[in-house]
Amino acid sequence: MSQTPEQQALTPLRQQIDAIDTELVQLLARRAQVTAEVGRVKQQFGLPVYMPAREQALLQARREQAQQHGLSAELIEDVLRRVMRESYQTQEHSFVCCRPGGGKVVVVGGAGALGSRFVSLFQRSGYQVEVLEADDWPKAPQLCQDAALVLLATPITLTCQLIELLPELPADCLLADITSIKQQPLACMLAKHAGPVLGLHPMFGPDVSNLVKQVIVVCGGRFAERSDWLRQQLVVWGAELVEQSAEVHDERMQLIQGMRHFTSLVYGVHLAEENAELSELLALSSPIYRLELAMIGRLFAQNAELYADIMLSSVQTSELLERYLQRFSQVLSLVQSADKSALMAEFNKGKAYFGELAGQFLDESRQLLQKATDGRS
Repeated sequence: MSQTPEQQALTPLRQQIDAIDTELVQLLARRAQVTAEVGRVKQQFGLPVYMPAREQALLQARREQAQQHGLSAELIEDVLRRVMRESYQTQEHSFVCCRPGGGKVVVVGGAGALGSRFVSLFQRSGYQVEVLEADDWPKAPQLCQDAALVLLATPITLTCQLIELLPELPADCLLADITSIKQQPLACMLAKHAGPVLGLHPMFGPDVSNLVKQVIVVCGGRFAERSDWLRQQLVVWGAELVEQSAEVHDERMQLIQGMRHFTSLVYGVHLAEENAELSELLALSSPIYRLELAMIGRLFAQNAELYADIMLSSVQTSELLERYLQRFSQVLSLVQSADKSALMAEFNKGKAYFGELAGQFLDESRQLLQKATDGRS
C-alpha cells in the first residue's frame, strides 16, 4: 500500500524517535545496574538509602545541563525524579543492621498491614523477628525473652491494654510503639517498663512501596541514647525523622489527621446520601477535581476502625471539630445571605494565613496535576 505524502514525511522521523527511545531504555537499564551497585555499597558502609544532599546536587546539575541544551529544566527534573524513585526500589532488598550484634525484635501485631511492613524491614536488616498476635500471648514470656526491641503495631484502643499484658522485659530491651497518638501509649510504656522507651508515629500507611522520604515522628520516652540504634535504622531505611514532644504531637495530629479524616468522611458520606453518580462526576472533573475525589475515595479504601479510632482519640479532637463546625456554619451563613464582600474577606483571611506558602503550594499542585493528566489515557 502506498503512503500518503504526510506518511512519507513522518515515517523516517518516527523511525528516528523509535531508535532514540530504544537507546533511552538501554541507558535506563544501565543506570539501574549502577544504582543497584550503589545500594550494595551503601549497605556495606551503613549509609541511608536516601541522601538528600546528593539528590539535590544531582538534580541541580542536570537542570543546568538541560538549560544549556535548550531543554526544559522542569522536564529533566520530572524524568530524573521518577527514575530515582525507581532506583530507590532496587536499593532496598537488604539493609545493614544498625544494632551491634543484631538481636531479637518482637512485633506485637506484626501480622497486621503496617506491622508486617516493619517485620519485613527488620528481617531484611538481619534481625531475628518474632510476631506476637492474639493467639500467642501464652508464649509471650518466651517470645520476649532476650528481646532487643518490643514494638507495638496495634490498634489505638488496644495498645495500652496490650502493654499491660507484656511480660517483664529485659532491662536493656527497647519498648516502642507506632500508634498515631503518643501521650497515652508513652505513659503506659513508661509505667510498664523501667528500661528504654520510645514513641514512634509513621506518617504513612502500609501501601507505601518503601520508606524513602517518609516522615516518622519520634517522641522521646526514656534513655534516648539507648534507642539511637533504632533511630539510625529508620534513617538507613530512608525515613526522615522529626523529633517532637508527645503533647505537641497529639495537638498537631488533631489538625493534620483528625480534622482531615473527619472532613473526608463527611464529604464522602454526603456524596453517597446525595446519590451522586461517581462516573459522571469523574467524567466532568478536570485533574484538580479528580485528584480531590481520589483523596476522598482513598479514605474509604482503608480500615474504617483505624480512622474511627483517630477521630475518637481524644476529647480535644471533638472540641476542635465542634469549632470547625461553627466556622463552617458561619461561612455558610454568608453564602445564604449572598454576602460577597464578607466571603472575599474570609478568603483573604486564609490567604494571609498561608502567605508565601500559597504560591509554593500552587506550584506544587500544578506539578501534581500535570502528572495526573499524563496518567490519563
